[in-house]
Amino acid sequence: MRVYKKNNRWYLEGMIRKKRYHKAIPEATNEKEAITYMQAFKTDLLRGRLDMVDNVGCMLFKELADEYLKYSKLNNRSYKSRVGRVNKFVALWGNKQLKDISAMDIEKYKRNRKEDIVRPEKIVNGVKLPAKYVTNTTVNRDIEILRKMFNIAIENEWLNKNPCKYVKKLRVNNKIERYLTPEEEIRLMDACDNSYSYMKPIIKFALNTGMRKGEILNLTWNCVNFNSKKITLLETKNGKKRDVPINSTVLSILKAIKQEQCCEYVFANPITKTKYYDLKRVFSNICKIAGIENFRFHDLRHTAATRMVGSGVPITIAKDILGHSDIRTTMRYAHAITEQSLSAVECLSDYAERNNKVVPLRLV
Repeated sequence: MRVYKKNNRWYLEGMIRKKRYHKAIPEATNEKEAITYMQAFKTDLLRGRLDMVDNVGCMLFKELADEYLKYSKLNNRSYKSRVGRVNKFVALWGNKQLKDISAMDIEKYKRNRKEDIVRPEKIVNGVKLPAKYVTNTTVNRDIEILRKMFNIAIENEWLNKNPCKYVKKLRVNNKIERYLTPEEEIRLMDACDNSYSYMKPIIKFALNTGMRKGEILNLTWNCVNFNSKKITLLETKNGKKRDVPINSTVLSILKAIKQEQCCEYVFANPITKTKYYDLKRVFSNICKIAGIENFRFHDLRHTAATRMVGSGVPITIAKDILGHSDIRTTMRYAHAITEQSLSAVECLSDYAERNNKVVPLRLV
């Protein structure tokens, strides 16, 4: 066994009879006192006097779930979606002690979760559509939440090791980023007629700001500054405040909406006098009318990013406007730069042949 100091607190850890022990020593103020405590602890343990150490890992999983949800409510913007995931875990292991949950239990959860049906098989217009199952990405998110739960248990000395440590993520097939062509954009705008006319300014706004759907729908007028021509986003995905410049198109959109303002939200339903909560089905219908396939609302953001980078905007500036915490995310849109780069170096091709002016040598 050994003792060590961490954050001004002494701890002991070691293996005795093939069992690992780890314990704080709040009474110790220096290494000598910690060693003395460790020796007494070891002696009592070998004599069978100590059973309190065995309490590590005895917490029930449902108790850990309660603690995690308290943590998540305070620290995660996606708290509501996490509640459903945690409840799935509690249904499986709620009355199990933490030390009894193994990596194999989690692997079994992965297999069973992959078989969950999101949308059952159905027939539409005589065409049989297969059932849709939970994706690998969804399963990986479940495991990451579970991993964090066990890490919280370790940090609070309720558990010694994380059973998720050796659980691998499922492979995710990364798709090529989809973005809108100019011809598709015209068709998309033309489809925003009649009952879908309210979607035209929202789509144009997305294409000209690169903002996320949630950021657009939650945008309020107090975040819009017409004088400095910028939008200040206070609640973002990475939790950091972000400024988005207002170009001429966005300025026209905002001024037109401002004249008919009905509530604090910029894009509001004139009937309900509040914001739109989801546009998924509506946007899907518009894409069908426009004859555009495999395109989501979020791809408008991809389109804005691609156009910015392709127009020569430096990657670092595009990163700040889009609110990426990692520049590697912005670099995904560098395919637009590739096309420009090819054009740039093409001017070097057969340069001598195209500029075949012979300059005579001067003999000295």
